[in-house]
Formats: sequence, C-alpha cells, structure tokens
Amino acid sequence: MDLPWTFPTCSLLLWAALAMAQYQGHQSLGRFYNETVAKAFLQFYDQTAQIVWSQFMEATWNYVTNITKKNREEMLHKDSERSKHMLYFGTQARLFKTSRFQDPDVKRLLSKLLNVDKAALPQDELQEYNQLLAYMETTYSMAQVCLNEGPCMPLEPDLQEVMATSRDQKELLWAWQGWRDAVGRQLRITFERYVQLSNKAANLNGYKDMGALWRSKYESETLEDDLEQLYQELQPLYLNLHAYVRRALHRHYGPKIIDPRGPIPAHLLGNMWAQSWVNILDLVLPFPKKPPEDITKIMKSQHWKPSKMFEEAEKFFTSLGMLSTPPSFWKNSMMERPADGREVECHASAWDFYNGRDFRIKKCTEVTVEDLLSIFHQMGHIQYFLQYRNLSVIFRAGANPAFEEAVGSVITLSASSHKHLLNRGLLSHQHQDSEEEVNFLMSVALEKIAFIPFSYLMDLFRWKVFDGTIQKNVYNQEWWNLRLKYQGLCPPIPRTEEDFDPGAKFHISASVPYLRYFLSLVLSSPLESLCKASGHIGPLHRCDIYNSKKAGKLLEDVLKLGSSKPWPEVLQKITGQTQMSTKALMTYFKPLLNWLVTENVRQGEILGWPDFSCTFEEKDTEKVAFLNLELDPDQAKYGQWVLLALSFIMFLAALLLAYRLYFLEKKSLPQATNAPATEAQASGSRDTSAPETQPKAYFLGIAMDPRLVAKRQWILLSLCLILMLCSISLTIRVFMQHYKKPPWMRAEWWSWD
Repeated sequence: MDLPWTFPTCSLLLWAALAMAQYQGHQSLGRFYNETVAKAFLQFYDQTAQIVWSQFMEATWNYVTNITKKNREEMLHKDSERSKHMLYFGTQARLFKTSRFQDPDVKRLLSKLLNVDKAALPQDELQEYNQLLAYMETTYSMAQVCLNEGPCMPLEPDLQEVMATSRDQKELLWAWQGWRDAVGRQLRITFERYVQLSNKAANLNGYKDMGALWRSKYESETLEDDLEQLYQELQPLYLNLHAYVRRALHRHYGPKIIDPRGPIPAHLLGNMWAQSWVNILDLVLPFPKKPPEDITKIMKSQHWKPSKMFEEAEKFFTSLGMLSTPPSFWKNSMMERPADGREVECHASAWDFYNGRDFRIKKCTEVTVEDLLSIFHQMGHIQYFLQYRNLSVIFRAGANPAFEEAVGSVITLSASSHKHLLNRGLLSHQHQDSEEEVNFLMSVALEKIAFIPFSYLMDLFRWKVFDGTIQKNVYNQEWWNLRLKYQGLCPPIPRTEEDFDPGAKFHISASVPYLRYFLSLVLSSPLESLCKASGHIGPLHRCDIYNSKKAGKLLEDVLKLGSSKPWPEVLQKITGQTQMSTKALMTYFKPLLNWLVTENVRQGEILGWPDFSCTFEEKDTEKVAFLNLELDPDQAKYGQWVLLALSFIMFLAALLLAYRLYFLEKKSLPQATNAPATEAQASGSRDTSAPETQPKAYFLGIAMDPRLVAKRQWILLSLCLILMLCSISLTIRVFMQHYKKPPWMRAEWWSWD
C-alpha cells in the first residue's frame, strides 16, 4: 500500500497551494522550485520523517529485544516504508536548483537528502537486501558454541568471559574457532550477494561503490591519504606496545606458541577479535609488584547493579551542567539481558527515536569496570541526541560519524582517571607513584592503542571488497593479510576460503561502517580543550572534568550543532583547529611510550614482524589417532567409515562362503562314502588284497576327513561371529563420535512424531 506522501495528488496539491500563495502568475518551473518553496518542502519532510523514522526505530527495537519471526516481518515492513519515504523526498530534492539559494542551511539540508542509500534499489532487490541484512545480523546475534558434553554458550557473556579469563591456549582456541565456525562460515555466501546489492545501491546514488558512499559522510576529498598519515603517526606507539606484549606472552606461553620476532596468535590477547588487550593486563603489567586495584571486585563488594552503573554515568553529565535523560529512558531501555528467555541482540547501542522524547540504550550489562566505561560511552551518544533533538531530522547526527564516538571516548578517558575513580569511591589509594602511573597507562593503552590498527583495517578491508580490489575467492586470505600487515597478528590455526572470519565481527555482519571508531581516537583532541576549560594543570592522563560547568558548556555548544555545519567548523569551535591531529593522544600516552621504548631497547626487541607471514607448518593442530596414524578429525572419521564398510563386506563374504561350503560338502559326503563301497563290491573276488579306500570331504577346496572338515567349519563360523561383533562395536563407536549417542539411544529414535 502506498504511503500518503507518495500519492501524486497530495504532492501536486501541496506544491499548487504553495505556488498560488507565493508565486501567482509565475509559470516557470525554475521559479516554482525556489528557496521559499524549498523551506516549505523541508518542513513537510521533517513532519513526516519524525513519524516514519520513529515507527521504524520502534519496530527495529522490538525485533532486536525480542527476536521473533513476527517482529522481524514488522521491522522489514517499516523499513520498506522508510525507504519509500527517503526515495520520494530524495527524488523531489533533486528538482531544486540550489546554486542561487542564499540560505546555507537550506542548501546543506537538500544536499543531504539527495543520498537515499539503499532506498534507491528497485523494490524487489530492496526487499532482498533488507532480508539479507536481517539474516546476517540475526545469525550473529543468535549464534552459540556448544561443548562436547555440555551446554551451548552465547558470545555474551559466556564466550567473552572465556576469552578474557582463560590462560589455557587450547581452551582459547576452542572458543576462538567455535565462534568463527558458528557465525563466519554461515555468512560466507550471503556476504557476496550483500556486496553486489550494496554496490548497486551506491551506483544508483551516484557513487562508484559502497565504500565511496560511506567515505562521503566525511566530506573530504583527501580522506584516504589523511587516514594513512594519521595511522603512520600513531604507529610507533602501537609497534612498541606490540613488541612489549609479544615478549610477555612469550614468557607465559613459551617459544612453541609465541615467536619473539613474529606475529602474535590472535586468540591469546583476551578478546574474541584481538581489538582490545586489556584483559591480559595481568600477564603484561610493567610493575607486577604494584598491581592496580581490582575495580570490578570493588564494585561487586559495594553491591553495584546495572541500574547504578547507568545512574553513575548520568551523574557525570549532569555534573557538567548538561541535560538529564527523560523518565522514558529509564523505563524503556534494556539495561540487562531479559530473564524471560527472549532471544535478544546484546551488542551495546544507543537509540534515538527521532521524536525528540524517546532515547534508549540496549546492553546486556555485567557488573564490571569495562561495562561501566562502556555505559559512559553509550551515555555520551544519548547526550548528543538530547542536545540536537530540536534540529531538523536531517541534522540529527554527529558533525561526522566519528564525532558521536569521540564524545564517548573523551568522557571515558576522564571517567577512567585515577582522580575520578578515587572520588567515586572505586579506588582507595590516594596517590599514584611513577610506576603505578605506568601501570595505569598500560591498562588504558591495551584498550585504546591496541584498538588503533583494528579500527583502521575494518573498513579498509570492506572498501577493497567493494571496489573489487579484493575478489570473493580470497576474502579470508586478504582479511588475514591486512591483520598481519597492520596488527601483527596471525590466526592460531590454518584458515581457508570456506571460512569467513570478518563476518565474526558484529559491524561486518550488521553492515555498520567502522572508520568512526578509528577517528574517534584521533578526535580525542577535545579532551585537551575541555581539561583546560576545567582548570586542570598537569599531565593529560590525570585530568577529570567532572563537575566542571565550563567544560560542560564548551561541549554542549558543539553537540547542539549536530551535523548542521561541516565538521572542520565544529572541530575548530572546540579545539581552535580545523584538522584532525594525533597530538592529544600522543601527549596522553607520552610517559608510557618513553617507558616502552626504554624497556624494548633493554630487551633487544625488534619492532614489528619483518619477513614473517602467517604460516602454519610449525603450529599444533588437533589430530586424531587412527590405526597408529595422526590424522585430521575429518580424515579419521572417513577412515572409520571405510573400515566399517570393509568389515561388513568381509562379514557377508565369509557368511556366504561358509553357507556355500557347508551345503557343497554336505552333498559330497554321501557320494564320497558310497563310491568306495561300490568299487569294493565289484572287485571283491578279483582283488581281495587291495587296501580299503577312506571316504573324503572338502574344506576350502581341499579333500580331507569329513570329521576334520566339520571341525574347521565350526572354527570358520566362530571367526565370522567374532567379525560380526567387531563390526557392531565399530558401528557404535562411529555413531558415538559423530552424534554423541547412537540413534537408538536418542529419544527421537523411539518417537512416533
């Protein structure tokens, strides 16, 4: 059914009314589509968009917080309505000739409307694309990895806890490989079609591929060159961290697992994707005799709940004089995994429902310091939504996609400072000495610096896929080539093109661009300005802007702009500069970098992984013993089935042979005994001295005494029986290895259903 704004009659009535009111007597179409009409058009768009987008967000929320077929169909229906709305207004926006318009806001609004994204696809392909995206995201959200004789484990919190806490490399490998088998392999073929449809949508919007469309959000002609320069500026920090961590892992796991001059196996870094290494802090702590306090343990001892964690983040923003969240936020948000058994998508996210009133967060919160800082980050998004809620729907976004993430990054750096945690009762030590500060900075670096190359290569990979540089037959190979080049990591076991390891990351399965996270680290430069506004003096890592109304006002003035101004103007408003810079991040970590350089020189470390590639000849893989041979599990299983088949063939052959010989010899026995008697009677009187001939029988073609034949037949049948029992035993073993129980021991075997 068509939507109201797609009715040509409605459109004609609207434009006719405007024309009669403003331009009576003018016949020219060019005069009709002038600036005043454009403003009315944009107002009409805003009124309808708030309804359409709010309904779509509500349907999507219902689906990801209760994954059912019914909710999925409703979400797809509302997404289709949203696409029709975007396509209609995007098409109409092209009719305006903005070159003579005076109001820059009108020109900017209309230019943003021109990109209708996937709505440009033909209806049948749009429907296919939406279903494909829903399938990929649902596959990720519902995937589990099952133990051999135990329960199945979802990613959050079970598998993530294994990756974070286990120091058994075999257990880590099980979780690492299991997750990629459960998700990546399922999406391999689907992703190929996703790429095709994405590129077609981009072409219809005037871009050469989807990567180009994504990059257009940053309004920069030199974006790719700028990114590479920023990465190169940060690389010394990462390379020194990588070398130091590699040495520490070498000490723990030994030379068979870690090569002190090579890449690091990707499953040993405390995170499913090796994007954050903070969970192995205990293995790499620079000064082990001065371990940091366990904030998670303190939180649990103080009986923190997820609701208290959100309240703590709320207090931070209100202490800056910024807006508080409405009551509906606390009522409608999903702050914990539901206890009613619903399937949900646990990936943390903040939601704007585009009606100026409804804002929510979705997160399966655990009481940990990592989740506390994640909540601070998500509440940064909510604060951004609150600040720009009065702008046009078109401008309700960050100055560029990275700005929204940067707000969260800046706030979490402040909230994780020793001063702030001490003031909030989560630390007891009043002061940090120089060694404790290095330990603290190491913990932050394992989260932030380790993330730099991963956040860069995520979109670099997809851009190359979209533009055809990476072909579909080498997706996985090129993924690991990039991870080796930028992160210095290798897979712990051999990977093939049947695998699709990129798909094991949410943002790839959900088609969410990732560059924003890389640039959000670079855009940490506002922290310097906010700290200065708060009156902070001293090292940047000690800064806490909590309770600073001046810092809050400076941040608030930037957030209110949304995307109404080009991002360089917004950046200049808070930092005084129009270019992104790594200066603030390098300043923040300077004490740690100095220490790392000294330590790596002392240990004789080589930075990087020169001349190394991801080879697996020396790596241990899971082998299975079969007939005293070390084989892959699949090869051993195949051998078992072959052996089983041969056993049955031998059993049947022996049985048929025994049957045939038995009856042949039974038939030959009377003949063999009667023949000598007849001959004796015929020659009795003529040759009475001739010896008596003994009766003969045959066994396996050999003539022998009948009693001996009978004895050997019984031996043959006994051997057949033993062979049959061996065949049955092997059958049971094969079934138990493959299915855990033989068919006849499972309930379904006896079920009539």
